[in-house]
Amino acid sequence: MTTPSDLDVALAAARAGSAVLDAMFGTDLAREHKSATDFATAADSAAEQAILDVIQRARPDDGFEGEELGAVAGGRRTWLVDPLCGTVNFAAGSPSFCVNVALVDGDVTTTAVVAHPPTGETYWSDGDRFGVIGIGTPPAPNRLVNINADGPLDRDFVGAQLAADPALRATFNPRVESTTLALAWVAAGRRLAYVTDGRCERSVHFTAGIALCRAAGVVITDFDGAPVHTGPGVIAARDAESHATLLELVANHR
Repeated sequence: MTTPSDLDVALAAARAGSAVLDAMFGTDLAREHKSATDFATAADSAAEQAILDVIQRARPDDGFEGEELGAVAGGRRTWLVDPLCGTVNFAAGSPSFCVNVALVDGDVTTTAVVAHPPTGETYWSDGDRFGVIGIGTPPAPNRLVNINADGPLDRDFVGAQLAADPALRATFNPRVESTTLALAWVAAGRRLAYVTDGRCERSVHFTAGIALCRAAGVVITDFDGAPVHTGPGVIAARDAESHATLLELVANHR
């Protein structure tokens, strides 16, 4: 029997999680509140368990870190999993959610998959290559910039200020997007750019999307223009000119 590649495992895991979400989307789900506005549902934990089962069968010696089930000890290789990125959207019946699966070996993300169950699109990278499975009509050129709306409550939130900036609106078409599916969309050309506050290193939410952007040749840095994770925030853009403009606009609100 042929041993599956890490990408094969990641794709199978994402498909398993997506199947759970497909079955539970639109149903009445109990909510376990983490805060007044953030919660998890039975779909989150069920999808993560399905993903973990696939990974443990194929890679029993690897570590695992999930959004809901926590960490399983391993060696240098650890799978970072967000089984339902966009839980609040999912629970409201909105199709803006995704499944994130990434494999980190030491400090390097070697494999990444982001699946979007509502469309069946799956975005993948094996570290060097980027591809999309199930994509329909190729994305048309656009000026859409997604800005993460889930900012911190205990300090200034650049995203909220940026979204209201007239200079941004004069150049781009801003959209508020509280799921890292937006990073996969930038990689595939469905969005021109994405901006988020916070530190995202080894994050189950962001690792897969950042890896897709890198493999797709997206210009992606922190808020200082340094390599992503060097400092705070993430700016990802399809071209250098748009990235430079966004870097300046973000600087005005820091």
